[in-house]
Amino acid sequence: MIKQAVMEDVQTAALLALQLWPNHTLEEFSEEMAQLIHAENAAIYLAYKDDEAVGFAQCQLRTDYVEGTHSSPVGYLEGLFVNEPNRQKGIAKLLVESCEQWAKRKGCIEFASDCELQNLESLAVHLKLGFSEANRIICFTKEL
Repeated sequence: MIKQAVMEDVQTAALLALQLWPNHTLEEFSEEMAQLIHAENAAIYLAYKDDEAVGFAQCQLRTDYVEGTHSSPVGYLEGLFVNEPNRQKGIAKLLVESCEQWAKRKGCIEFASDCELQNLESLAVHLKLGFSEANRIICFTKEL
C-alpha cells in the first residue's frame, strides 16, 4: 500500500530517509520531513507491507532549469528508497508513479530525477522505471 505522508508519519519517513542518506541524523530528517509534508511544492510517499513501512519517495516541484526538460515547473524525484528485503517487487515503481501523479496534479508535464555518476544501481533503477538519461555532468567547486 502506498500513502502520502502526513504529520503523524514524520518519524517513519525520517527513519527511511536515514537508511538512504546515512550521513545525516534522525533529528535533521525529522525536521526536514515535517517541512516537506507541510510544503505545497513537495510530497512524501510511504510504502507499506503488512503494516510495516518498507520504502519512501520524496518529490517536489522545481522551477529552476532541470537538465533535459523544456517546461516549468518540473516534478522531481528527490529521493527513493525501498529496504533490501522488499526490492525487486514493484514497490519503487508504485512510489514513483504516486510522485508522478502528484506532479501531474500540480500542473507538471515532465518528471525528472538524478543520480551520482558512479551509482550504477540507481542508474539501473531509473532506467527500469522509464526514465531516459538526459546528460552526464561533472560538477566542480573551489574555495574563495
